Parts: sequence; C-alpha cells; structure tokens
Amino acid sequence: MTETIRQLCRAYMDDAVALRRDLHAHPEIGMDCPASADRICAILDAAGIPYRKAGTSAVIAEIRGTKAESDKIVMMRADTDALPVEEKTGLPFASEVPGFMHACGHDLHSAMLVQAARILQDMRSAFAGTVRLLFQPGEEISAGAEYMIEQGAMDGVSMGFGIHVDPLLPSGILAWKKGPDWAAVDHFWITVKGTGAHGAQPQNGCDALVAAASVALNMQTAVSRECDPMHPLVITIGKLNAGTAYNIIASEAVLEGTCRSFDKDVYDLIPDALNRISAQTAAAFRCTAEVRLDRLAPPVFNDETACDILDQAVRKVLDPAMLTEAKQEMIGEDFAWFGHHAPCVFAHLGADAGYPLHSAKINFDESCMETGILAEVSFALEALQHLNEN
Repeated sequence: MTETIRQLCRAYMDDAVALRRDLHAHPEIGMDCPASADRICAILDAAGIPYRKAGTSAVIAEIRGTKAESDKIVMMRADTDALPVEEKTGLPFASEVPGFMHACGHDLHSAMLVQAARILQDMRSAFAGTVRLLFQPGEEISAGAEYMIEQGAMDGVSMGFGIHVDPLLPSGILAWKKGPDWAAVDHFWITVKGTGAHGAQPQNGCDALVAAASVALNMQTAVSRECDPMHPLVITIGKLNAGTAYNIIASEAVLEGTCRSFDKDVYDLIPDALNRISAQTAAAFRCTAEVRLDRLAPPVFNDETACDILDQAVRKVLDPAMLTEAKQEMIGEDFAWFGHHAPCVFAHLGADAGYPLHSAKINFDESCMETGILAEVSFALEALQHLNEN
C-alpha cells in the first residue's frame, strides 16, 4: 500500500502544481471565495468525489471506503482564502488581482488536499470508513472554521488533521508537537476620547493622542507585571490613528492590536487588563477609553493520540530524517475550533520560501507538496484503521 500511495502521489504532482498556480493567480479573500471553490469542485467532479457546498465558498467532500462497513469519519481541512497583500514576487503566475495575494500558502494547502482526495478515491477499496475533506474560506479572518462547524462539517467526526506550510523550515520537513501548538488570537480596538483645541493652546484641550500613546506603553505592564512569566502573553498594538491636522489637539485616538496566549489563566486576564489599564491611563490625562475585544480563536491543541497516529502514518511513507518536533508559536489559526469537536493534530510543512508568512515577496517551494500529500493520505488511512480497531 505504501508504494501505491507514493506512485499515485508522483502521478498527481504536476496537477498539484498546476492547481496551486491557478489558485495563486486568482486569489480571493475572506468568506468570499466562490471561484476557488468552483475550481476545486470541478476536480472533485472529474474524480467522482461527492461533495456539497455550504454557501458559495465552502466545500465539504466525502470519500467512503468500500473495504467494510464503518461509521468512523476522519476529517482533513485546507483553507482557501488569500490576503489583502500586493504581490511583489515577479513570478510568472503571480496574482492577477490587484491588492490580493496568497501570501500564507493556502493555495498550496488546497492543491495538496485535492490531490490527496484523488488518491484516496483511487484507493477507497483499501479502507473502511469515511474521509471528510473541508475546503474552508475565511481562515485569515477567523470566521471560516466556525461557519463550517455550523454547517455540519464536524458532525460524526472521530479525528481530524490539518497542515500549514512553514516558509522558514527546509522544504519537505514535517513538524508537529503534542499539546499547545499555535496561540489563542484576540483582536482589540481601544478608542480614547478627549477634547480638541488649537495646537498652540494645549491647556484648552485633553489630548487623546498623548493619552493613547501612554495606553500603548502601559499596556505592556500586563505582560511584565500581571502575567506569570512561565506562561507567555503577547500584546501588540499595530495601529494608532489620531488627529485631523498638525496644529490641532486630537480629540480622539484609536489603537488597534492583538493579544496572543496559550494558558487559560492568561487568556482570562486579558479583558480586565485591557479595560482597566486603558480607562485608568486615559483618566490620568482627563480622557476616557472604551475597549472592544473580539476573541477570534482559542489555542491550537494537538491531541496526544492523534499525534501518535500521525507519527506512525508518516514513517511509512516519509524518510524519518524529514520529521521533527514543531516549535510553539504565537501565530493563530482557526483550525483550533475543530479540536473542540474531535481529537485533532495540526502539522507544519517546510516550504523554504525565503521570507516569512504574509510577506509580499514570499515564494513557496512547490516540491514540498509531495510531503504534504503523502502525510494527508497516510494519516487518513492510519487514523481510520486505528478507529476501526479501537
């Protein structure tokens, strides 16, 4: 069976590259990815793989093994959305949509899962149970996973698997770790309000910009003085918008940022810290502050059994030298929500892209997709065998 998987993977690699480049040239963002879904569905149709659409952009496909009767379901997911980034790679298949780019590798994720689906369809007489394939929009805005769950994507699922390319790992390396992997993601806005005045008469106003700058500085004390140093917290303020003219005291300032955490106690302290530090700092400058907090995704947590199954599976099809333990990262992923419904493992695939994720110049090594496809197919088969035997 191992050699059959490898042969089919090699046979479909050119198709994987072609689909990846097609998706890369035609990126879509957010929950609005209908053309990407249509391209994927066309290949599923040609392979005789049944599927249904959820809305216009989400696709849920299933491959039912014919070896024996089984109610076990293994889920595998790929995300399909791109980013609002202007591409600067100069590639011949670069984005044709101004301002949009697949800078996070979701084009590779989708291309890999489509080819894994074709292999599993070819091999359906070799396994019992069902492989459910999720092609999910809206990962970058942390909306797609919850939407797909609402649409029944995790109903009956016994185990799940996802892959994300890592541009800073050597191409073809597969990495994962048990327990917390990627962080919980919060998105916040702090609106500081003061009183405008002439810039030459600051005593007549309450400067929202100065207050907001102090809020930005004081917020870091939540990390250094309120958080257990053994349990990390990141608070990043990426935007500060304030004022209307160079000679007018700003009457309003808006800070926008993100918090990242793993530990529940740290996660729980974030709302109070944001509200208290913002309000009391602003008050010291005779201003007010209001916080809006969106809790986008929990931490990605890799189930121990699912990790062991992945390890057993990939050692059958990959050189053990290509396998390693992943580093815990403060990056977030809405794949985390799937782990609230079934044991899941999330792996990282080296793609040697030369630039970090979300860079306008990132150029993923497409050859890494062979490792990804082999991992997906072998995990699905190993997981179903484990579930049917236990």
